[in-house]
Amino acid sequence: MPTECSAELFEFAAVERRAVVAGFDGGAITSDAGALLLGATDRAIRLIERFAACFIDRRKVELIEHFVPTLVGQRVFGIALGYEDINDHDELRHDPVMAVLAGKLEGGRKDCAPVAGKATLNRLELSTWTPTRYHKIAHDGAAIERLLVTLFLEAHKSVPKQIILDLDATDDPLHGQQEGRFFHGYYKCYCYLPLYVFCGRHPLAAKLRPANIDASAGAVEEIARIVAQIRERWPQVRIILRADSGFARDALMSWCEATGVNFIFGLAKNVRLNRAIGAELTMAREESRTTGEPARRFKELTWSTRKSWSRKRRVVAKAEWTQGEANPRFIVTSLTAADGDGRHLYEDVYCARGEMENRIKECQLDLFADRTSTWSMRANQLRLWFATMAYVLLDSLRRLALRGTELADATCGTIRRKLLKIGALVTVSVRRIKLAMASGCPYKAVFATAHRALRAAIDTS
Repeated sequence: MPTECSAELFEFAAVERRAVVAGFDGGAITSDAGALLLGATDRAIRLIERFAACFIDRRKVELIEHFVPTLVGQRVFGIALGYEDINDHDELRHDPVMAVLAGKLEGGRKDCAPVAGKATLNRLELSTWTPTRYHKIAHDGAAIERLLVTLFLEAHKSVPKQIILDLDATDDPLHGQQEGRFFHGYYKCYCYLPLYVFCGRHPLAAKLRPANIDASAGAVEEIARIVAQIRERWPQVRIILRADSGFARDALMSWCEATGVNFIFGLAKNVRLNRAIGAELTMAREESRTTGEPARRFKELTWSTRKSWSRKRRVVAKAEWTQGEANPRFIVTSLTAADGDGRHLYEDVYCARGEMENRIKECQLDLFADRTSTWSMRANQLRLWFATMAYVLLDSLRRLALRGTELADATCGTIRRKLLKIGALVTVSVRRIKLAMASGCPYKAVFATAHRALRAAIDTS
């Protein structure tokens, strides 16, 4: 590569009689050299290729500079690397690592970079199903939804005997006049109310919804779709739904009972339920006052609401006294005594659902799933899917390449900071592209381990 020189050097305080100067003349340097591991992960699971196949491109082939896989890959890799805005790609399109990930070192025209800028990516996100003069790429939402479940199924080497699907709704605060924007009384802001479905660390659904609905709205349809696809591949697997009290609705529970899907949901407390465990709360209070520690008792009920439930169901009550006051909690479940007593179901099965909230935090805080600032619901839903696919890519890196390392249980943000954000000098010759990474990188051993694991995964995929 030709030497790049700058006439301007910046002088700083001398060190041991040596002048300290700096200049922007280092040549092609990237701060994202670790992204090569993302590219290897993608080759192992073929995410970008299949995600791009969910788009319909109606542009004239002879005029296309950046094909859909390049555009989709740019967006997913960019989010995984911490670039939340499309505007970032006006600079990223000149980054050598983004070019390597796209498999394209130069643009087809002199005035084009190897990958797309913000205008082209913006047209991708704002496209409608019916092509217009400026928006000719559409996406198939149903195909994207199926792909998420397919990626989950493929992540398992063998068929599990049982899986637990966690459902949760969360707030996605809005600061503009987006379509579907409503004020939510619980969250006390204008927001969307997306529905997430996870199984362990794997996302199976990320559904954008307006906030003027019940938390469980659309859950039956979403779960029916997911369960049907899972049972096509794993007909004998036992499926349990787990969620908080916002999903303890008769429609969802009745659907589970009719289709052989088990459930364990939180149940909102009320005067009748509290009265039913009055004696247990008294015993817990006396024990807590004697020991000075929190105390709890469990009681099982065969319960029905006065109007909203169509049948009686098993309810487990936790009568707890802590910090000088009662803390009663309830769950409703289709699980039987063979699955464990009330204490086990509450403490070991139901309370484990809190781990899903950490996954949602990763999606929103690390991968910008709440960056829904375009006007239309359709475009914002696509943004949510881009963030979800970036999460899948990083989680696949964690699952395939980081097992047994110090980053095996790291969050997506930590993996990005410690393993992907590596400075490197890029040199391109006739025979190879070399990224000379920082010699002092503290995680180079983890990088080497990840590289070996991904090479093996690619060879067996």
